[in-house]
Amino acid sequence: MLVLGIESSCDETGAAVVSDTGEVLSDVVQSQVIHAEWGGVVPELASRDHARNVLPVVREALARAKTSLDAIDGIAVTCRPGLVGALLVGVQAAKGIAFGAHKPIVGVDHLLGHLLAVFLKRDEKPREDPAFPFVALLASGGHTAIYRVDGPHESMVRELGATRDDAAGEAYDKVAKLLGLGYPGGPVVDKLAAKGDATAIDLPKPMASKKSLEMSFSGIKTEIARMVREKPPKSDAEIANICAAFQRVVTSVLADKLLAAASLEAVHDVVLGGGVAANSELRRRVTEGAAKLGMRAHVPPLASCTDNGAMIAYAGAMRLKRGDRDGWDLAATSATVLPRATRKGRGAR
Repeated sequence: MLVLGIESSCDETGAAVVSDTGEVLSDVVQSQVIHAEWGGVVPELASRDHARNVLPVVREALARAKTSLDAIDGIAVTCRPGLVGALLVGVQAAKGIAFGAHKPIVGVDHLLGHLLAVFLKRDEKPREDPAFPFVALLASGGHTAIYRVDGPHESMVRELGATRDDAAGEAYDKVAKLLGLGYPGGPVVDKLAAKGDATAIDLPKPMASKKSLEMSFSGIKTEIARMVREKPPKSDAEIANICAAFQRVVTSVLADKLLAAASLEAVHDVVLGGGVAANSELRRRVTEGAAKLGMRAHVPPLASCTDNGAMIAYAGAMRLKRGDRDGWDLAATSATVLPRATRKGRGAR
């Protein structure tokens, strides 16, 4: 089975052709650099850029896969969660393509796409797939949560814990903005952290207890804002030290909570997903920590971590294989279908 996947939930226009075994025949991503000058994603600009790029990106994905719509077995499109205007562009484009080509269409939850991205097979050395059930950390600019995944369908995913406030990727972007490092913040903070001394600044770990799988990242952002306000860094070395200390705290909390969740669930496979899964220190901590506990860590290649059409195509293929189909009333929505267990905000639980 070959599936065309379309992704437009935020600031990446993606399209890909993927088989139901996870083989990626093509994966095209058009990144929206227009948001850099604003220091974050502007929803209206994102929607307009998706509208300009979605069909050229789809055509390029089909061309790179050396196939045509006639050979495609179904269309998968991100329908939730995300920026509604951005999602709407992808959903309407997918409906038009499916209607014109007489192909079935399925909507895909963006979060499920990230959770299943580990099964994608790109041009790389062979990797062993995780076995169900596994515990996954999904960390990105908009979402940070730990899930137990019993199978490749939405009904088989259960949240074990999540952030009460900022997502990890959001904290990275805000800290980068405070330090004048531009947007997006994750890659540049990761790069500078490798040059800094993480012990030069004492930052407490937020909600460090492994008894709870909930997390919080707004406090550390506020603490760094206070530090920068009271004593602005005067050199590249001082900025690198702040990045290193911040990254040490965030990645250690994420890795510790993921491995604690796997232990509590008696699961031996742990998975990383989402844009923050591209972070070098997080990848190292999870891989080394899992090995010490006798677990298997599954870390996708960088191309499978950031938003892409391939993960949507694969998740859609799982729905199509099960016989699922959506109608022309498929709608875009900002809410995920995955049940949430963590309540936002402070206070006792």
